Amino acid sequence: MVNITLDADKCEGCGTCVDSCPVSIYSMDGGKAKIAGDVNECVVCRTCESACPAQAITVAE
Repeated sequence: MVNITLDADKCEGCGTCVDSCPVSIYSMDGGKAKIAGDVNECVVCRTCESACPAQAITVAE
């Protein structure tokens, strides 16, 4: 099981996670990223985690 944490307080609303996720887990809402897709579809590539300039995302198995 995958655990994705998105810290909304750290999120700068850049949308990098939305653009980088190959399975579209994220979307933008009110200028902030949110987890909108099925986290069980996450392939644990951690691209979102490394792409986030605010370090607002953590991915763990």
